[in-house]
Amino acid sequence: MAVAGPTGPALSREEVDRALARLGAEHEAVESSLLALQDHAGRRLLEGAELTGATKSRWAVAEQLITQLWTHFDVYTDVLTAARELRARRRWPTQGELAELTDLLRGSGVTLPGGGTLALSPALAPAARLSERLSLTELVERMNGWYAEALDVVVTADAVWSALPARIDLLAAELQRTRSLAHSVGVRPGEHPSGDDLEQITHELTSLRAEVISDPLAFWCGASPSSAPGGGRPDTARYDRAARALEEVRREIEAVLDVRQDAEQRLMRVRDVLSRADRTLHEARLARVEVLSKIAGSDVPAVSGPPTALYEQLSAAADQRRRAQWHRLSPLLESLEERSEEELLRARESLTAVTAPLAVRAELRGRLDAYKAKVARHGLAEDPFLIERYDDARRRLWSAPCDLMAAEEAVLRYQRAVAETLSPPAGAAAHEPTDRRGNHEQRLPAARLRRDVRGRRRR
Repeated sequence: MAVAGPTGPALSREEVDRALARLGAEHEAVESSLLALQDHAGRRLLEGAELTGATKSRWAVAEQLITQLWTHFDVYTDVLTAARELRARRRWPTQGELAELTDLLRGSGVTLPGGGTLALSPALAPAARLSERLSLTELVERMNGWYAEALDVVVTADAVWSALPARIDLLAAELQRTRSLAHSVGVRPGEHPSGDDLEQITHELTSLRAEVISDPLAFWCGASPSSAPGGGRPDTARYDRAARALEEVRREIEAVLDVRQDAEQRLMRVRDVLSRADRTLHEARLARVEVLSKIAGSDVPAVSGPPTALYEQLSAAADQRRRAQWHRLSPLLESLEERSEEELLRARESLTAVTAPLAVRAELRGRLDAYKAKVARHGLAEDPFLIERYDDARRRLWSAPCDLMAAEEAVLRYQRAVAETLSPPAGAAAHEPTDRRGNHEQRLPAARLRRDVRGRRRR
């Protein structure tokens, strides 16, 4: 029967062997974990980095934890070695040896010096004393806690360093290419908002990379990667904002590049439109002189001169193209394209308004000739009355200057004479609708002209 000791009944030989096997496996696992932590890339980076902020303070604690871990592991190794040696003395240990083994394996047989844990975090460090005694189980639990805290620091820092600096470097390379492209199209700081944005993004990426290198733990959100895989991740909020800002600038630069590629063609199109507007206005001025000389009493609108302001802007746009000021050229080109089309439309309207009397005269001439042909088809070309009315209308239409009102009345008289001659002798009532309809239809060109003139006067 086992003799009872301070830790309870002494273990049997079989229980001692099982306890030694379990503690041996735990010893190997602890040793492997400590060696892996010692060789961890994150730990080597932390040892060589100039740390700041939370990472600096937590790594200072973690370094002490790692040192204490090896100290406690050495004590653990010594106690386990002593227990193995005691068990190896004889195949069948005595009751005294079993009691001693029980005290080593189960009791507070581990003596640790005090003072070495005073600098540890208050949550993990034991109370300050010269020495303390605890069991192997308590020793392993303490080592597991310290190991988890130290591993969190190492793994978190390594995860951040593995994720962010490389991405920042790639974004910085893209930023450099964008800066070069922006400089080539005249997008520079102080001259264009996108140039200022590029400067801000450059400063932000430089600052972000320095902070990530010196204080990686400040860029971790969520659970620790060692205690909750997948529960945490590097905080990329600042990086993402910089990436979005750079993408917006890049799109702006591409728009400026599009302007550079087709600026010459667009400028040529604007010149062509303005040239057509000039030619149209020139035609309108010539037509106005002709109308004033050929049409008597016509209220002909004045014709404006060439669009001087647009030509000045066109010259400025060409100068900006020569100076590669594409960011300024882009909005100016859009304005020039719109205003040049408006100028061409205005020139065409002016030409139409100026030549309206000539169009009315031509329409009256055509109508007079049409009625003459109608008279000839009916065999009345030699009618003296119709000849007299025709000659009067023709003389008025082909004279210079032409009185349109009088010429229109003469054409209407000829039309009425033709209608009366061709109508059957059924009385005036039979002819009255035709005359009224003819008067309305034939007075339409002159009436339209008078209405247009009154509208222009009101404008």
